[in-house]
Amino acid sequence: MKHHGRTMLRETGARGAGGSWFGRLLSRAVSRDLQAFVVPGEDIARARGLDLEGLGFGLADNPRRADVLVLVGGLPPGLKRAAAIAYAQMPRPRAIFAIGAGDASPLPEPEVSVAPDRGDRADIKNGVEALRGLFARSAFREGASDFDIAEVRTQTEYTCAMHPEVVREEPGSCPVCGMDLIPREAAGGGPEHNSDDQHEGHEGPEHDSSNSEAEPENDGNDMDHGDMDFMSMIEMTKDLPRSRDGLPMEWVEAPFGPLFPGLPGGLSLSLTFDGDAVTEVRATSPVGARLESLSGPVEDFPERLARLNPLSPVACRLLALRALEDLGGSEPGEDTLLARNGALERERVASHLGWLAGLGRLLGQERLRRRAAKLQIALLRPGRAGEMPGFGTEVRGVIHDVRRTPLLGRRLRGVGVLPAGSRTFGPVARASREESDALCFEPVVLGGGDALARLQVRLAELEWSLSVLDSPQTGAEPPVGPVRSGEGSAVVETPRGAARLRVRLEDGIVEVVELSTPSTAHLRLIRGLADDTELADFLISVHSLDISPWEVVL
Repeated sequence: MKHHGRTMLRETGARGAGGSWFGRLLSRAVSRDLQAFVVPGEDIARARGLDLEGLGFGLADNPRRADVLVLVGGLPPGLKRAAAIAYAQMPRPRAIFAIGAGDASPLPEPEVSVAPDRGDRADIKNGVEALRGLFARSAFREGASDFDIAEVRTQTEYTCAMHPEVVREEPGSCPVCGMDLIPREAAGGGPEHNSDDQHEGHEGPEHDSSNSEAEPENDGNDMDHGDMDFMSMIEMTKDLPRSRDGLPMEWVEAPFGPLFPGLPGGLSLSLTFDGDAVTEVRATSPVGARLESLSGPVEDFPERLARLNPLSPVACRLLALRALEDLGGSEPGEDTLLARNGALERERVASHLGWLAGLGRLLGQERLRRRAAKLQIALLRPGRAGEMPGFGTEVRGVIHDVRRTPLLGRRLRGVGVLPAGSRTFGPVARASREESDALCFEPVVLGGGDALARLQVRLAELEWSLSVLDSPQTGAEPPVGPVRSGEGSAVVETPRGAARLRVRLEDGIVEVVELSTPSTAHLRLIRGLADDTELADFLISVHSLDISPWEVVL
């Protein structure tokens, strides 16, 4: 072990090639161009004020193109296996760079670890330099230990060409049509994998599950492909679900997330395709909020709630403080209210800039992505909020350029329109001429109800919130008052919409927490976006809802 301040360097060495002069030369070349795959996602890294590109990393959109797995913050149980699968797919040489990650098993111990302190940028820079040194010295040294996980092993399974939902471990005949099953390579499964259950919970057009297990009616005899009579294509496809064009549809399912760079980190989608169109979707949040984790001493409750959603910690902390003040019947002073409003609007600006950066990535607008990401990180960097000359001018420049990009309007118009009667919050609601009842600013209400209208609402909110940032804010947050028992509630307009909280205390202990968040409601709307929608439009539609998987109440 070598220690660089709080940086721990573990020279595990060997990445699978010899120690020849060519290997050493290649090691130095690799160390100068490290590509990072970020877990849980780039949005989490930016929300923590981490400028990975500024540290010299390239951002890989696929673990197979990455050299470094960057872990940002502690990994919830729902992401640990996904992170291990991503690491197993990375080609050698590879390394793990952890920033406040804690226990990351089943991943191996990180080569470089740094503390999660947001203020110590020098420590992170030292960690990056240590990582480069490791690659330069020993990227291809012999003796590397293997890393294996069941989900990335390939195995042969057998399926029917006409009924792909039929999957067996051994050769045989399809129980539906009698055709010989054909082999295919598939990712292996661990103890939780069961190929016969892969469609469990599917909410698309119904299949009669009994048909997949019953023997076909053939005078009671097993159908053998060599003995079967001719069966027409019409007869073979008569039980398949139908597309809108009337043609039989073969189910093709594909997972997206929870580490897909085009989606919020932690959001997991299972998509059903008809060709290149998304017809059904099942959306889950393996990192969602478990309210039982919020119980405990009241003094720490605001911080526990703030840690719940790394994308909006300020709004969550303020929600807890307001609920406790309501319980205790206290009212903060004017300076405190000013400071809170300033912090909340600062987080709104940062959140909307992060949303713009994600939109730029999805659209292939690299300049928009880089500009928005740079400004978001600058705003969130500790100690810099009041020392950013020209920040407002730069943000207004981005807003101006986005509005003057005609192709952007054409690309987003009509995309992501929700079914009538959908319950929406925040910018999504205001893009459909629905106002929120928890706003602390003049609401921006537009029509359209599509991805373009949601973009326009966020741009307008950015402009309004900047006027608050332009004014100096003073005041310090008082400690939690001496509240011991009772109930309190509060509503805060977060960057994604109104969040509501009710708490009940018993002898200084938070016993009951009821939380309602915009993302919990918006996650349910994703299903309505899968209406024979092309994949690119579907991903943009999901992004336009600005869902934070971390605040989805499980």
